[in-house]
Amino acid sequence: MTETAARNERTARLSAEDWAQAALDQIAEQGVASVAVEPLARRLGVTKGSFYWHFPSREALLVAALERWEKVEQETVFGSLEPIPDPRERLRKLFQLVAHEAKSHIIYSELLKAMDHPAVQPVIVRVSERRLDYLTASFRQAGLSRTDAQHRARLLYSAYVGFLQLNLQLHQMNMQHDEFEAYVEHMMSTLIPQA
Repeated sequence: MTETAARNERTARLSAEDWAQAALDQIAEQGVASVAVEPLARRLGVTKGSFYWHFPSREALLVAALERWEKVEQETVFGSLEPIPDPRERLRKLFQLVAHEAKSHIIYSELLKAMDHPAVQPVIVRVSERRLDYLTASFRQAGLSRTDAQHRARLLYSAYVGFLQLNLQLHQMNMQHDEFEAYVEHMMSTLIPQA
């Protein structure tokens, strides 16, 4: 097979999802502003023509990447928790699941830095509202009043965002394993209502 034929075959197999995932990987590594067609094509080992087969513009790719991030988060995090009937156990599982998703944290932090971008802002608003609604509902199911559940959800979400920002600003993403696990356990015992 010639080099041109091999490149054409790769291009034909590359999907819009592959491009969107590559854009998310780029966001995690260098932020939203770094998403560009040519570097992504090099990263994927294809020509720019492959990109234009799937997307009319960089902005369309960015929107697709953000939609992918939002959808995967919805399915991976919330979808995996639905079968857990006990709200306290569901919250514990949520803490443990979210605590160990480093790449998702980095992408989220990079998106927060780009809140002024018109494609990013509505996604962050939707994701944040969904997360707060989910937390509020879980705390309500765990026995808290509506007001207490809302306060606890805001407190937890603020702690999550603040922890991410603090770790990224201080470059402490590699906390000692035992120290990090103790922190997660402390958060769970502090914020999850006892039976």
